[in-house]
Amino acid sequence: MQDMSTTGWRSVLAGSQILFVAFGALVLMPLITGMHPSVALFTAGLGTLIFHFVTQRQVPVFLASSFAFIAPILYSNQTWGLPATLGGLVAAGLVYLLLSLAVHLRGPGFIHRLLPPVVVGPVIMVIGLGLASTAVNMASGKSGDGSVQLVDYSTALTISLVSLITTLLVAVYARGLFRLVPIMAGVLVGYTLAWVLGVVDFTNVDNAGWLAVPDFTLPEFHLAAILFMIPVAIAPAIEHIGDVMAIGAVTGKDYIRKPGLQRTLMGDGLGTSAAAFFGGPPSTTYSEVTGAVMLTRNFNPLVMIWAAVFAIGLAFIEKFGAILLGIPVPVMGGILCLLFGSIAVVGINTLIRHQVDLSEARNLCIVSVTLVFGIGGMAIGNQAITLQGISLCGIVAILLNLILPGTRPDPAAPTAD
Repeated sequence: MQDMSTTGWRSVLAGSQILFVAFGALVLMPLITGMHPSVALFTAGLGTLIFHFVTQRQVPVFLASSFAFIAPILYSNQTWGLPATLGGLVAAGLVYLLLSLAVHLRGPGFIHRLLPPVVVGPVIMVIGLGLASTAVNMASGKSGDGSVQLVDYSTALTISLVSLITTLLVAVYARGLFRLVPIMAGVLVGYTLAWVLGVVDFTNVDNAGWLAVPDFTLPEFHLAAILFMIPVAIAPAIEHIGDVMAIGAVTGKDYIRKPGLQRTLMGDGLGTSAAAFFGGPPSTTYSEVTGAVMLTRNFNPLVMIWAAVFAIGLAFIEKFGAILLGIPVPVMGGILCLLFGSIAVVGINTLIRHQVDLSEARNLCIVSVTLVFGIGGMAIGNQAITLQGISLCGIVAILLNLILPGTRPDPAAPTAD
């Protein structure tokens, strides 16, 4: 009994540590997109519990806010409003379910044939590079679209650079568990400096109560917002597959076979749709949590369930949510200069790791058109339904991959016996 009790307490403590690792990125995404961080905490916990129910508690992963959806959410919020955006995110979660069904019927190879690296790489690059101006505006003390100067430029630049440098130093030089929390370190140091410089106002924290129900928002369903958001789910779905393979390499288990990729995709999709129903950001499997699992060598999925329980509990502490909402814009902007660039680098690395030959005309055409359409803001459609940005370039990349012929072998070339 004592051994079981000790094991239980270790799982509880390990769960709090996992939430600590995921926390920085978890709350940063809703702060950027205008969602409430307390709702994000709740939906991260809810999504993780749903995932573990679907996968029968076999895969040690934690689900939380997906950065791949930041740009689409910002655009959709400005165009159709938050409730319609949430409706689009509900539909995006259903894309995972369709992919899950496809994997169940045709096997995991189907996904790789439909979405090879030459498609996924440039789409991920667009997700990061399309947000570069937002990061710079926020680091300069402006709103994300650059229309309002919220903090004095020189003060904002000081805060953002200190936040960025702190994040870089921790990411590169820290050791052990601290190396897994560079975002949180940047936020803490930047927040403290902003308070010293008089940028932070704790009035809302003082007025907030201790316990309160998070500010949930119900979705509304508009066809234009749904059609805009559905293609966006392609990139994080591929990221999901990579994360499942990565955690399998850490634990020495093949999760693609058991519980099966169809179950993990279904769990992630249901978590994303459930989050949107409550007004939270879409979920994804967190790579930093995989790093924590590798460091601690604790492969028990029960740890992730405890992390989910802690996240749900913190969501109901109103003062905690008020502190998160008070993070100054320059702090987030400085860190985002790294994060958004990192997303683009993931796309570049996808092309490099899979040795995509860009001297081949077919590959060059797919990558080039996808990047220009996505970053340049190409729009196709009418006032009712318009495709642009990530959604347009995702569809274009898939269509070009299906239409353009592959390289044919030279009949005059010698063949190996």
